[in-house]
Amino acid sequence: MVAIVGRSNVGKSTLLNALIGSKIAIVSPKPQTTRHIIHGVLHDDRGQIVFVDTPGVFKHAPDRLTARLNEKVKEALSGIDAVVYVVDATRHVGDEERIVHRLVAVMDKPKILVFNKADRKQPFKDEYLAWQEEFDDVIEVSALQGTSLKRLVDAVFAVLPESVALYPADQITNIENRFWVEEIIREKIYMAMDKEIPYTTAVKVESTEERPNGLVYVKAFIMTTSPRYKKMIIGHGGAKIREIGSAARYELEAVTGKKIFLDIEVVVEERWMERFE
Repeated sequence: MVAIVGRSNVGKSTLLNALIGSKIAIVSPKPQTTRHIIHGVLHDDRGQIVFVDTPGVFKHAPDRLTARLNEKVKEALSGIDAVVYVVDATRHVGDEERIVHRLVAVMDKPKILVFNKADRKQPFKDEYLAWQEEFDDVIEVSALQGTSLKRLVDAVFAVLPESVALYPADQITNIENRFWVEEIIREKIYMAMDKEIPYTTAVKVESTEERPNGLVYVKAFIMTTSPRYKKMIIGHGGAKIREIGSAARYELEAVTGKKIFLDIEVVVEERWMERFE
């Protein structure tokens, strides 16, 4: 079990997807994209690595959702065998980075410092290299371009203990299909909406049904915290919700190879963040 940790927007989910070779975790440029602990299982002749994607750490927790995301990071670090600490040296070390660094520094496990976005200039690299003696290895990768990923996998295998396989050879993630559909829809909300609106939303798939004509019917709800946000997500004449639905349907069809009908309804659930687990 190898935790991928780092502050928000360093590219942890992009790195997980690149390592596994399949889109398991959704990605967007906005914070709070990752909300759940997602496993990506890499199968190799040498064995199996279970990479554990984690939410970004936030300095301030103004609501239950953000506080719970910070808790999930600490939970993900329990029972793991190694840590891949992902940093983005295009940005200064800041308060959030120092919080993550403190979490990693106290762990008595093998640790690999990974500089992501190696395809870009990294003007603040020396700030992070000040910590390099704390790590078993330091590696530069580009998750987006797929460079140096083999070296990272080799470094992880070098520090992992022997164990029984945790997943069957044909399984690459712990997430179920319904959850994955919810995440794809949520990703498209993040990409379509500006500012705070994506953070007020959650997606719930109520049902999926494969009909005799081969069409897969999906009934889903987008929950948001305010009637004004609901109006904005629907958009003028339903334009925005159609954009979100079309983008989600296109990706779902491309991956599944099946025709998808998405029936999406936007509802107001003012307290959903308080119930977030």
